[in-house]
Amino acid sequence: MKRPAHRPLQAAVIGDASPPAEVVQAAEQLGRRLARLGITVITGGLGGVMEAVSRGAREAGGLAVGIVPSSRLEDANAWCSVVVPTGLGHARNVLTALAGDFVIALGGGAGTLSEICFAWIHGRPILLWEGSGGWTDRLQGTPLDSRASSTVHRCRSLDEIERVIQELFGPAGRDPA
Repeated sequence: MKRPAHRPLQAAVIGDASPPAEVVQAAEQLGRRLARLGITVITGGLGGVMEAVSRGAREAGGLAVGIVPSSRLEDANAWCSVVVPTGLGHARNVLTALAGDFVIALGGGAGTLSEICFAWIHGRPILLWEGSGGWTDRLQGTPLDSRASSTVHRCRSLDEIERVIQELFGPAGRDPA
């Protein structure tokens, strides 16, 4: 895939709203790494993985966008730099998945699975953080259906995630030109 020349890469980070402590820590580290690479973090704007990755990104000087299901700006977690209130409930999951050049999933239930499916249907590369539980571990990295519209990458570490991003888009960094 070609790296967008006119803007920084955008990562839609999806996952569990009530993750275990080790997944929260991993999400924070992921947010920091993405911010250091100059990648904008997009989430569903609420708690759990969404809040942790947003916190990590903001603490590292990055941008965190929250696309919340309600119509209320104040429903977003405190770490969102930009809040997009949708009033769409779970239907906002399609917006979250499509807002990223790629999707990174950590754990997750039915909402995360729906975002993975939307990413697949619309051709967004999907990176699954192996070992984070939920649907991320249940999916085996095989095509979700016969469309072959996207790719699924199983990653075990931040370094692997960064390597896959570089393979897909070229070296990340603050200057997208």
